[in-house]
Amino acid sequence: MLKALKNEFVNVFGGSINDVSSYFAPGRVNLIGEHIDYNGGHVFPCALSVGTYAIARKRNDNILRLYSKNFTEMNVIETSIKDLSYDKRHDWSNYPKGVIYMLQQEGYSITSGFDVLFFGNIPNGAGLSSSASIEVVTAVLLKDLFSLQIGMIDMVKLSQRAENEFIGVNCGIMDQFAIGMGKQDQAILLDCDTLDYQYSPIKLNNMSLVIANTNKKRGLADSKYNERRNECERALSQLQQELSIASLCQLTPAQFDQSKHLISNEVDRRRAKHAVYENERTMQAVKKLQNGDIAAFGQLMNQSHISLRDDYEVSGFELDTMVEAAWKQDGVIGARMTGAGFGGCAVCIVENNKIESFIANVSKEYTLKTKLEADFYVVEVGEGARKLEEVLL
Repeated sequence: MLKALKNEFVNVFGGSINDVSSYFAPGRVNLIGEHIDYNGGHVFPCALSVGTYAIARKRNDNILRLYSKNFTEMNVIETSIKDLSYDKRHDWSNYPKGVIYMLQQEGYSITSGFDVLFFGNIPNGAGLSSSASIEVVTAVLLKDLFSLQIGMIDMVKLSQRAENEFIGVNCGIMDQFAIGMGKQDQAILLDCDTLDYQYSPIKLNNMSLVIANTNKKRGLADSKYNERRNECERALSQLQQELSIASLCQLTPAQFDQSKHLISNEVDRRRAKHAVYENERTMQAVKKLQNGDIAAFGQLMNQSHISLRDDYEVSGFELDTMVEAAWKQDGVIGARMTGAGFGGCAVCIVENNKIESFIANVSKEYTLKTKLEADFYVVEVGEGARKLEEVLL
């Protein structure tokens, strides 16, 4: 595929195939630990085998030319590295532009323009973080093209800032961190506040990750996200009247159960319960994986979905239908919604010899109940963002 992308680059930008460089940043999925990063909890994402490819070549002037095989109707988008500002007409290309801008703001010297072709095989709108993937691959190619002295965690932070400040989307750091720091066959236990992290091997052996896309647009996600944050902050404020805590996830489930009466609003109480219990589930899930107990890990995934459905109420009819259909199938170890909710994807662990029947059966039941067609992707836990060596071509 890389050779085809290089040939496409030459078709679009001219020149020779011999003076271009290739880069890749994966997508990501969060295996467990949902809606607790802003409550002081831990997330447990992994990088995927699908992601964003970039083919790039430096220029001798300040012109920046960007092209995406995913948005060919927009043709080549041209601007200058001396004039980087958000432009709605530039659509997807604002993400790489934002990363260039942030690096410049931090004093990194980008001495010329460049031509770049992007291609992503992350399904659009699937919630597998295509935006963070294009941000991080841009940072990696800039480091290489301009010999920037910058480490991956700083690239991750600047990629998040690009999305927050240049694009205007208030995302956390999990997506960029998992994409930049991912390792093959390992997930990352990450504290999003401190950026303390540890790797945990995922040995699925005769099983695979299957991403089930509901194809339900996540129209409520942003407004409900803010609502849930407010509910958790109210609960924390009431708990702090008697408890010396800075975040909900500093509590164990037992401590929460002793003090939950301090939260006067029943809805706020359920939101706080999810945060506390989900953090505990995440820590337990890591231990189960480290002990090779994938079945117990799957049960914790199931419990996570139930909590997101009942206590946090960020699931929805389509996601619940998808996950409940998955639970019924032979060979399913665990399944849960992943991401913001109200649409998007479920992540499932399925025995390899049952994947075909799993997809057929879940697809049939899902369409029957929702009148929507689902998409399924069998993915592997992949390596983080990097330059692709020529030997891989």
